[in-house]
Amino acid sequence: MFGRSRTDEQTTAQTVAEREGAKNRPTPKRRDQEAARKRPLVIADRKEARKVDREERRAKLAQTRKAMETGDEKFLPARDKGPARRFIRDYVDARRNLAEFLLPIMLVVLALSLVRQQTIFTLSVLLTWGSVLAVAADTFMMWRGAKKGIIAKFGADEVPRGGWSYAALRAFQMRRQRMPKPQVARGQYPS
Repeated sequence: MFGRSRTDEQTTAQTVAEREGAKNRPTPKRRDQEAARKRPLVIADRKEARKVDREERRAKLAQTRKAMETGDEKFLPARDKGPARRFIRDYVDARRNLAEFLLPIMLVVLALSLVRQQTIFTLSVLLTWGSVLAVAADTFMMWRGAKKGIIAKFGADEVPRGGWSYAALRAFQMRRQRMPKPQVARGQYPS
């Protein structure tokens, strides 16, 4: 009776010009928004559930793969996370390790062992054991240096459990095939 009629409201809404940067539409009702977001917790269709699960796994693996190439700490697997593990990776990548040359050396030894002469066979056995001992000594020295650096930077409590095997396994891989990819150049030791 005293208010505006419905036709007046409609005409005023149409006559108001749309403003730049404004929403220019009414705010949706809460119940409408909740209804639009509602999904069942467990999908009833098994085929659809499998498809959704596969897509989620694929997206997560792609995210992890990208993190392995860029070194993004947030999405790395649990074995590679943490500042101490990053320090170990950077330390191993900064140094020239004998262990990364072990595979090519073993291929040469394998070729030499196929020769039927006793002296060459003996030479190949000596080369095998000599390279294994040299790699073991180099890996031990590498871990001592990495551990000393971790203790100096983070403290004695922060030396990660299994850090030695993590460093050794990384050192045995050829530099191009290491994952996460090396983030430092050779000779650029972490401080």
